[in-house]
Amino acid sequence: MTESVTVVLPALDEAASVGRVVGDLLGLADEIVVVDNGSSDGTGAIAAAAGARVVVEPRRGFGSACFAGTVAARGDIVCFLDADGTFAPADVARVVREVSEHKLDLCLGSRTLLPGAIRRDHRIVNRALGLSLIVAGGPRLTDIGPLRAIRREALLALGVEDRAFAWPLEMVIRAARAKLVIGEIPVAYLPRFGGESKVTGSLRGSLRVARQMSVLLAREALR
Repeated sequence: MTESVTVVLPALDEAASVGRVVGDLLGLADEIVVVDNGSSDGTGAIAAAAGARVVVEPRRGFGSACFAGTVAARGDIVCFLDADGTFAPADVARVVREVSEHKLDLCLGSRTLLPGAIRRDHRIVNRALGLSLIVAGGPRLTDIGPLRAIRREALLALGVEDRAFAWPLEMVIRAARAKLVIGEIPVAYLPRFGGESKVTGSLRGSLRVARQMSVLLAREALR
């Protein structure tokens, strides 16, 4: 029996890109769920017009949006990625396939395995996070990026608690403790269709994410 797939796009003020991203993904999944996380630029309306099912999550936070999308998803497999066009549809399909073909329980798209895909400073940060992840009891990974696929019921069973930017990291740690098979495949990282990144668009944003992940890693290392 073929498993159904939901692609979840957490989105905050992504009017410049979300319509095109939804359009590019329509043929790759059974449904596209865009979680409007408090946008003021019409992101939700544009996503709906492009063919997505829009879920409104008023509580701000990347993890809040991802969790709301997980709860709302109707597919057996959920795939998460940003709504800014930085991931190619073909790579999204490859990540999902690793799960649908039962090769992995949790598959991540690694932007660091392809030379030049991300900036050198981001590569260094990812390497540091990867080493810290091992200390906290997680698997050896090269990238804790947003592109990932997992079965919906398995994800809900993990009980991920973070509702901010440490949500992707906590998911990996909990999946490892649950003995899920975790792996990654190389993916390209493309220029944004438009708008500005909430994470890497400013030094303040990058430092905020690093701080949240560091706090989570320190807590998990003590468990």
